[in-house]
Amino acid sequence: MVSTSSEAPVAEPFPPIEPYAKGLLDVGDGNQIYWETSGNPEGKPALVVHGGPGSGGKRGARKTFDPAIYRIVLFDQRGCGESLPHASDPAVDLSCNTTEHLIADMERLRTHLGIDKWLLYGGSWGSTLILAYAERFPERVSEIVLVGVTMTTLEETDWLYNGVARFLPEQWETFRDALPPDQRDGDIVLAYSRAINSQDPATRTALMRAWCAWEDAVISHESLGNPGQYSAKDDAAMLAFVRICSHFFANAAWLAEDQLLDNADKLAGIPGVLIHGRLDLSSPLSTAWELAKAWPDAELQVIDDSGHTGSPQMRTAVLEAVARFGRR
Repeated sequence: MVSTSSEAPVAEPFPPIEPYAKGLLDVGDGNQIYWETSGNPEGKPALVVHGGPGSGGKRGARKTFDPAIYRIVLFDQRGCGESLPHASDPAVDLSCNTTEHLIADMERLRTHLGIDKWLLYGGSWGSTLILAYAERFPERVSEIVLVGVTMTTLEETDWLYNGVARFLPEQWETFRDALPPDQRDGDIVLAYSRAINSQDPATRTALMRAWCAWEDAVISHESLGNPGQYSAKDDAAMLAFVRICSHFFANAAWLAEDQLLDNADKLAGIPGVLIHGRLDLSSPLSTAWELAKAWPDAELQVIDDSGHTGSPQMRTAVLEAVARFGRR
């Protein structure tokens, strides 16, 4: 089923809350992931899966859930947020930071917290990771809410770092020209993933800022959302984000092309809501459209006034979807 946004009353998130438990979970390979739980300790479990990859979990996501109903679990994926070691240190090896590792980390966290099934909520890269996890462990997923749907295909990555240039040619040339001259032709994401690990701090700083400036250029039209959010990161968070993001995208997230779409039949029986902005240049609507066709238990909601970073109407759609599943 597909629906489009209307001028419905805008819903407000729940008041801020603090976690009642938190910690660092040893997931192997020298990595510890930060986790926290808030809300009702006996409530319906829900896991917030952040984007990026490498952005770290936004603590404000707690306000998406009714704390009387939900046991809200947040975590930071390897190398970012409060997880250790942090990828802002160029000496941190990323070879053990892959989609497979993150799927295993989520499952280890579920077991650690004694959860049988949980609702999965996330957007952008988070939607890719949620789909990969749910297709591996469908019996552990009660419902799914995805916002700004991506499946991290080669086509999607090429669009974000090359195709969108037709709308932003000046900004894209600046993005490309931040690379050394001999690395500007060919795979720009692969070139960044190599160059960002330079031994020269000034080179790393220039590249991370150029990458984030490009990401911000792509969302610059989103006046109802959160333009400028990538360059607003502090330097440590920015470097970790760019190192991890370019690492994953240069390797096609270690997913076969169309793997998540081809395996969507494994999601049968899991209710889902896909919420996507029609104005999303970063992740065009076609990805959510194709997934909704392949996943009969999913409902696609198209938000006409929203891009990748949301709008009040998108926030309302998210709150309503989460509230609806809270009543199940």
